[in-house]
Amino acid sequence: MHKLNRRSVLRGSLGFAAAGTFARPFIANAAATSASVWWTQGFVPEEDASFRNMVADYEKASGNKIDYSIIPFAPLMQKLVSALTSGDVPDVMTHDIADAALVPQNAWHDRLVDLTEIVEPLKAQYHPTAYLAAQYYNNFTKKRSFYYAPYKTAVLPFHIWNSLVEKAGYKMSDAPKTWDAFWDFFKPMQKKLRDKGMRGVYALGLQPTTTGPADGNNTFHYFMIAYGGNGIVTKDGAPHIDDLQVKEAVIKALTYITTAFKEGYVPPGALSWNDADDNNAFHAKQMIMDLDGTISTEVALYHKKEEYDDIVTMGLPLDNAGKPIPAQLGVGGAFIPKGAQNIEVAKDFIKYVIQPKVVNEYLKTGLGRWLPPMPDLVKNDPFWLDPKDPHRVAYTREGLLSPTVPGYPVYNPGYAEANAQQIWGTAAADVIRDGMTPQAAAEKALKRIGDVLAKYPIIQS
Repeated sequence: MHKLNRRSVLRGSLGFAAAGTFARPFIANAAATSASVWWTQGFVPEEDASFRNMVADYEKASGNKIDYSIIPFAPLMQKLVSALTSGDVPDVMTHDIADAALVPQNAWHDRLVDLTEIVEPLKAQYHPTAYLAAQYYNNFTKKRSFYYAPYKTAVLPFHIWNSLVEKAGYKMSDAPKTWDAFWDFFKPMQKKLRDKGMRGVYALGLQPTTTGPADGNNTFHYFMIAYGGNGIVTKDGAPHIDDLQVKEAVIKALTYITTAFKEGYVPPGALSWNDADDNNAFHAKQMIMDLDGTISTEVALYHKKEEYDDIVTMGLPLDNAGKPIPAQLGVGGAFIPKGAQNIEVAKDFIKYVIQPKVVNEYLKTGLGRWLPPMPDLVKNDPFWLDPKDPHRVAYTREGLLSPTVPGYPVYNPGYAEANAQQIWGTAAADVIRDGMTPQAAAEKALKRIGDVLAKYPIIQS
């Protein structure tokens, strides 16, 4: 979702509140010891400054030393994969899409340290979906356990240029409340705006891309879930690619996305967009609306008040039958690879990071681009639901106060491999470029996913 090349350089800064010494150190203050940490670079400078503050507070509280590297999204993924392959690893690893791309397979292969003693005590405070996303199946022990310590979460809200909607002669207050009708609402605006001289504007920020790594898959999953296909993989890890409801949902998702593209409502370049490109296109007002993870779209303009206030952030509409659509909740967390040299210090640091007060201060100081994994934090701290910032309110309600479901790799690690293959983007390209019917493209894609998941049988205890 977040690469360096889409970072916006923001002028100015916030006053950074210290995270404080809220957590009792896992290790008593004795001889100073250290751990190495690879951390994902933030989308805005405030996030990195917040992380540095948190580390400083931990070092002061524990007497331990954290040797950290803050690394951009794409290079970090490459380093993590290389390290896990070679065994030359740091003590603590993180990545914004580790739950979808790294932890599931490495837990399966027994390459990660069990974190039950750290995560399980916070069960009552964790959001149930985030708690579930901390657990993965180990093919050596033949059971699920905790290999991931969540400290942030995210969903995909809608991002809409209100000024473009009004310039086209419409009002967001008139937007329909159901899925297809909501997307369709923006289509006629495209011609209205082009007639007024905006020749390069498109209605929809759909992402039928084969490039990845995350946005194309995320967009497709939200459509598939909206059409009733969330049962493609169930909690027992079993795939249901032959389920008629799943097939129908996949066909409907492919049909809507590819038809909108072929009818000219989506920027042509979207077929090869990476995770940065939709943000760049939206900021350039190349499209009226976008569905994209986190509120990075808005936070990038935080210090440009006129533009920041012009964006409307919205949670999900109802499905076509008028029922709530659960949002797929992405979970960011930390994990420890086997082979780490300082496991006890690594556990101590992670235990500190995931304490609710530490999490809350870290994410708030980072402008709220990510949500905490503990619902009580957003209920008790006015920052998250402050009506003065409607972006954050809509995002928080969608992610923590409305129905959610986990990503499919939580249930079966094979789905992480399927995500990496960009199977859904390839299916869209089969329809758009090669003239395949949505039905045939759906059959091909589902067979590919079934073949991948078959390599990861989950044995029920």
